[in-house]
Amino acid sequence: MKTKLALLAAAFLMAIPVMAQANHISGNYMEFRNADVYTGPCFANSQVGLTGQNAVLAWQVTDGQWNGVSLSGLGVVAVVRASATLGDPYADPLPAKAVIFVDARATQAQQAALISFAQSQSAGLLDNIVATNLAPISFSADSSRMGWQTLAVGNTVRLSTRAISMNDMICHNEETYYPPLAAHLTHSMPVVASDSSYQGNSLGVTWDDSNRRSSFVGHFAQ
Repeated sequence: MKTKLALLAAAFLMAIPVMAQANHISGNYMEFRNADVYTGPCFANSQVGLTGQNAVLAWQVTDGQWNGVSLSGLGVVAVVRASATLGDPYADPLPAKAVIFVDARATQAQQAALISFAQSQSAGLLDNIVATNLAPISFSADSSRMGWQTLAVGNTVRLSTRAISMNDMICHNEETYYPPLAAHLTHSMPVVASDSSYQGNSLGVTWDDSNRRSSFVGHFAQ
C-alpha cells in the first residue's frame, strides 16, 4: 500500500509542471462600456441605473495556450447585455446575456479553448451564452500613439479608441471610476471610444456610440 501511495504521489508531483503550463497565456485586451468609466462622481451618478449595461470584452492572444491547446495569434470577443450598470457596487449585473465571437481561423479545439478562456476571465458575465459565431477578428494599434487601437469583428462589432486628453476633462476631478471587467490584466488604461458599434441580433439591443470616455486598452497574462 505504501509503495502504491508513493507512486501516486510521485505521479502527481510530476504532473504539476504540466498542469501549470496548460494555462500559460498572454496578449492584448480591449473593452467598451456604454457608460463613462473615466469620469467624476457627478457624471457617474447621473448614469448609474440608466445606462452601462452593455459591454464588449475582447482578447487577442499573442502567445500561449489554454487547457493544453495553443491559441497564439487568435482572438475572442464577447458582447454583453447585463441586468444592471456594470461596476455598480449596489446592483447585481447578473444574469447577463452574452454573444461570443470566435476567431474564424480557430479549429474546433481552439474554439472551445477560446470560449473557456474568456469565461474564466469575466466573473460570470459570459456564463449565459445565447449565440456563438465564427468571424474574422482583427486588432490593430498605432505604435506611435498610446491608446489608439481598433477592433473589428466582421461587420458586427467595431471599436476604435484614442488616448484621453485635457479636452476630454469636464469637471476636472475625473478618475478611473469603474475598473475593467476582465481578470488578470497586467496593464490597463482608460481611453476614449471614438467609435463603437454593435449590429447583432441576439441580445435585443444594438448601438452606434462615439466620443465616450468608456473604454479600456491593456495587456493580460496568466
